[in-house]
Amino acid sequence: MAMVEESRTRRERSGRQARREQRSHGERGLGRPYIVRNIPTYDILSEENLVRIEAAADRILAEIGIEFRDDPVALDHWRRAGARVDGVLVRFEPGLLRAVLKTAPASFTQHARNPAKSVEIGGRSVVFSPAYGSPFVMDLDRGRRYGTIEDFENFIKLAQASPWLHHSGGTICEPVDVPVNKRHLDMVYAHIRYSDRPFMGSVTAESRAEESIAMARIVFGERFTDENCVILGNVNVNSPLVWDATMTTALRAYARANQAAVVVPFILGGAMGPVTNAGAIAQSLAETMAGCALTQLERPGAPVIFGNFLSSMSLRSGSPTFGTPEPAIGSMVIGQLARRLNLPLRCSGSFTTSKLPDGQAMNESTMSMLAAVHCGANFILHSAGFLDGLLSMSYEKFVMDADFCGALHSYLDGVKVDDNQLALDAFREVGPGSHFFGCAHTMANYETAFWDSAIADNEPFEKWEAAGSADAATRANAKWKQMLADYEAPPLDEGIDEALKDFIARRKAAVEDAWY
Repeated sequence: MAMVEESRTRRERSGRQARREQRSHGERGLGRPYIVRNIPTYDILSEENLVRIEAAADRILAEIGIEFRDDPVALDHWRRAGARVDGVLVRFEPGLLRAVLKTAPASFTQHARNPAKSVEIGGRSVVFSPAYGSPFVMDLDRGRRYGTIEDFENFIKLAQASPWLHHSGGTICEPVDVPVNKRHLDMVYAHIRYSDRPFMGSVTAESRAEESIAMARIVFGERFTDENCVILGNVNVNSPLVWDATMTTALRAYARANQAAVVVPFILGGAMGPVTNAGAIAQSLAETMAGCALTQLERPGAPVIFGNFLSSMSLRSGSPTFGTPEPAIGSMVIGQLARRLNLPLRCSGSFTTSKLPDGQAMNESTMSMLAAVHCGANFILHSAGFLDGLLSMSYEKFVMDADFCGALHSYLDGVKVDDNQLALDAFREVGPGSHFFGCAHTMANYETAFWDSAIADNEPFEKWEAAGSADAATRANAKWKQMLADYEAPPLDEGIDEALKDFIARRKAAVEDAWY
């Protein structure tokens, strides 16, 4: 009898959860490959002040210049474009970079191997992608440790299982149990095998970028890949004012193949840039324009994303800080500047310096994610999992961030106004002094009226206490474990799978393992 009751209880709980997820996903979640914003961007600077920042960036470019180290092809590109090249230092007359950038598309489609999950990057679109680049992972059970290929695959599976993320991401964590010179092959394969969403490739060497693109060609075909964007590469400026060959050769490899580079400076105020917001923004504009323009010199018309990564630091200790207000409001200005260049924008993410998935983590993450949403970012890297100043990917934080991304789906939908939404029939049925809980309008709309968190606790205090008083991180811990247990890999053509495995085996056999 007890076993029957336990079984019935499990079925009822499962049914409630299924109905809850159906209501939560509804017309706002599953089946939506990306968000089309229905709220405006938030412009904070006047035309006069935007012009002053652009003029400051032009002076940095013309008077100080940017170094392009160890890449003679890039220097040749700049000479032909009319820049002044002195050794590795390149100076640009005002207007030169903007003229070069006119060939870059204002928006483009990144195709997924499942066409229903392709994303539009630019315009009013918003694409959420997991965090990127952490050497460590952590969870409540095992604490902080170096990432492995198993962790890497787990995060891809969690992203694939979440209805609120749109992109599989890139180097979600570093799988340090795989040789440095070969891990990009396993990472790209994992994205293709365990997700049918768009993904990113390697940028740590030109050859690794080319091999990432070659794997994408196996999936999508040579001609389709040459004519369409199917893979992204996230390249970073060596701020301040240096582009090194590792990044420029990878950037050019993506552009040469008609694939999109995400061009991102990393400006830590007080270290790699000035402590003042306007100065850091001017530096960011100069560095990013130069990188974006280089893609157009390599292949005019290649897709490119104008990226931004403003951050701050504790000037007392020298430690980086993330999710603080100054970089967040700076993102607003970056959004205005990117729109003036007519380029797709990558900005902000769920930034935090917290070492745990706690209140500090979510406060800081919310600050930077809302800045990304309001500044008009089209591609938001670091949407889920960012912890410990990007040194750690957290399983629990990943689930908590993805849940917040779900709330942002509804937030970005704005307010719809039609006869159903105005609910005049409901007012007629209910009248003064009664309630709407059981009226016909409520019953017709209750499944899709409100976004419903998968991890928030909205029960009365006594019921929450009786159930064990679990906090948000504890609930997220149970959630990610259940998501992995329920995960099912999307189908992958057997011929493509075999071709990918053969490509990887041949590339690995061709070189000795390197661990640094």
